[in-house]
Amino acid sequence: MDKLDRKILNIIQEDGRTSIKSIAEKCFISAPSASVRLQNLENHGFINGYTANVNYEKLGYLIKAFVRIDVSYTEMPRFVDFISKIPNVVECNYITGDASVQLKVFYKTMTELNQFNASLKDFGYSHTNVAFTTNIGPRPLQLPEDDQ
Repeated sequence: MDKLDRKILNIIQEDGRTSIKSIAEKCFISAPSASVRLQNLENHGFINGYTANVNYEKLGYLIKAFVRIDVSYTEMPRFVDFISKIPNVVECNYITGDASVQLKVFYKTMTELNQFNASLKDFGYSHTNVAFTTNIGPRPLQLPEDDQ
């Protein structure tokens, strides 16, 4: 990966719908060259896909919460199977610290969030933090374009 590839990644992180022509112009390369570079980034796994940044609040999901739970190693497969079927869970991370897993969830009401928390009791003690506001992000990781 060189400076130009990192620049292309920065461009498409800002707008995944950016045209090849626009990428080429911003990178001072030909459109075919930009297309080949983008395809190579996809083929080598640097780009996982293209998605829309949806405003969940506008859709009525007013509650964003982070739920930490300490799931035992032996229960992890059952937990992952359970949690993967809940559409309100948009992210699941294995973490260090006082819990083994952190979930990012969106719900329309506190009642729904409470019901979700109750459903976790079979896996361990959970701790939930509700986000009041998001001051930064979600945003892309800005990659340095110089060779570091």
